[in-house]
Amino acid sequence: MTILLLGSTGQVGFELHRALAPLGTVIAPLRGQLDLGDADGLAGALRATRPELIVNAAAWTAVDAAETEREAAFDLNARLPEQLARYAAIAGIPLVHYSSDYVYPGHGEAPWREEDATGPLSVYGESKLAGDEAVVASGASHLIFRTSWVYGARGHNFMKTMLRLGAERDSLKVVDDQIGAPTPARLIAQMTLLALYRQRLGQPLSGVYHLAPRGETSWRGFAAEIFRVAQLLEMPLTITSEQVAGIPTAEYPTPARRPLNSRLDVTRLEKDLGLTLPDWQSQLALTLREYREIGP
Repeated sequence: MTILLLGSTGQVGFELHRALAPLGTVIAPLRGQLDLGDADGLAGALRATRPELIVNAAAWTAVDAAETEREAAFDLNARLPEQLARYAAIAGIPLVHYSSDYVYPGHGEAPWREEDATGPLSVYGESKLAGDEAVVASGASHLIFRTSWVYGARGHNFMKTMLRLGAERDSLKVVDDQIGAPTPARLIAQMTLLALYRQRLGQPLSGVYHLAPRGETSWRGFAAEIFRVAQLLEMPLTITSEQVAGIPTAEYPTPARRPLNSRLDVTRLEKDLGLTLPDWQSQLALTLREYREIGP
């Protein structure tokens, strides 16, 4: 199988590049090789590679910058998946795409289900929802994984920012009224691979799925657990988990509104894959161990 993977230099893309190798030949053009904002160039790349599967991990992830760079955010998050989905529909091949908890309005305390009404609070969320809707409307065979609070041992993310600050400061204030599940890029890639194996076995998954670990926490809780585990791993810190204070979102204003409730109900994915997703704490411990192995 020939797999076209877009966004391979990002956190999720890097893990996918490794995870998808057993399925076939993975073609993963770098940014200098393929401009994803160039529709004609992308069309040419699709004709040249003739993929049997497209996995789109490319995305605009600068949430606050999207508020002033709307067109750039929509180019990557909506127009790109729309073009990929149109090609997939015509070619009769499947498309895997990744989305976000930001498509939901973020109120209440109940975990969001795939069939719940959307209502993004930011331009970033609007652009991700537009991409989801374009993929669904295309008629292509598709898998859309909506996930939350993505981080990993590589790339720029909250975990690595906390480790840097935790080695420089003896106290921190972190938002504690936004609730979700930190999701490692590695887990996203692993679940994608499992879903695609099911497809090979004639038991394909299709449609929208939530993909996140079990459990929930706040950003403050996430930070405190990062420091607790990092201390056990003897990583360099000048802070302890007890020195992380919680503050409300109102005290940390940002250009883009964040959802307070980013809980995702993962029942559908667990049922269709026949498994139980791990809890976010164990996944964090694995990621911190990997980060310690590879270094900053």
